[in-house]
Amino acid sequence: MIEFNLPSLGADMDEGTLLEWKIQPGDTLKPGQVIAVVDTEKAAIDVEYWHDGTVLQLLLEVGAKVPVGTPMALVLEPGESPQSVRRTPTPAPAVIAAQNLAASRPRLSPVARRRAAELGLDVSQLKGHGPRGVITLEDVETAGRTVAEPDRQQAMRHAIATAMSRSKREIPHYYLSETIALGNAMAWLQARNAQSPLQERLLPSVLLLKAVAVALGNYPQLNGFWQDGAFVPATATDLGVAITLRQGGLVAPVLHDVAKTPLARLMSELVSLVERARSGSLRSSELSGAGLTVTQLGDQGVDSVLGVIYPPQVALVGFGRICERPWVKEGQLCVMPTVVSSLSADHRVSDGHYGARFLGEVRHWLQSPENL
Repeated sequence: MIEFNLPSLGADMDEGTLLEWKIQPGDTLKPGQVIAVVDTEKAAIDVEYWHDGTVLQLLLEVGAKVPVGTPMALVLEPGESPQSVRRTPTPAPAVIAAQNLAASRPRLSPVARRRAAELGLDVSQLKGHGPRGVITLEDVETAGRTVAEPDRQQAMRHAIATAMSRSKREIPHYYLSETIALGNAMAWLQARNAQSPLQERLLPSVLLLKAVAVALGNYPQLNGFWQDGAFVPATATDLGVAITLRQGGLVAPVLHDVAKTPLARLMSELVSLVERARSGSLRSSELSGAGLTVTQLGDQGVDSVLGVIYPPQVALVGFGRICERPWVKEGQLCVMPTVVSSLSADHRVSDGHYGARFLGEVRHWLQSPENL
């Protein structure tokens, strides 16, 4: 029997609120199946299960707010039956708490209760305007518009500040930057897009991501994690992508195996990731495992960005805006599209010479975009 616990959906997550179960006892589970929706301080996340099995027992009620690692469900492994395993003698603490509070709960419909959980509202603080004071869905939506958005923004800013404070306190950063000529890359991109359907055209950001991922193949000390006082290399080029949310704040979901993903598919995956991040429909597998994060603030009009490493990662790559600058090419002064690349890295794992060679490798791949 497997005890499925609330996973960490990011290094800055300490707890989550169960918004919805997608499964019931007796359901058969397959790897990658979404079993629940959990609200974090940044977004509502689809939580996936990665084994075959059968649901034996759900240990949390919808609306329960619990720490990371809290048991959520018991799952029978293939070949097991309810009779062949010993069930826990008492429900999980979160279930007991919910049961003890049941008698004092405000009166509201299931759909209103579910929506209140989605918005992170305390139903005991809501006033009902339905028959006999029942809290209606309209009451919940009205309260949500009043308080939910400011509360989530405040919680997100707190989560970001906590993670970044930890980063600056624990990680001995060093910083490097280099201006890279993009004449070849932009010319290749323009020619390729001119011959491609609209839905298959590429943005420059895809070339930047792919160049970073390919370069990491020769610089593995920048792709991994600092855990238990030692460096643990990542097993693939899974990149975190910093995405600014419409309501403020940011998340850094993961693009998997970027070095091996064709550019067209990478473009499609990036567009989907951005859309789902901003609509609050990310999956748990997209919020952990990145060995390095890339941040691009070029659309904000900045020349460069020197980012803060996202622990437990050991490096972060930044790109400013792509713009034309004076450039010397083959002894002649010209105007060239360029971008300022930067590296923030952990001095416990690498040094400036290593980091400088890595940025040189990124530059090399951007001079030959057809090989990406």
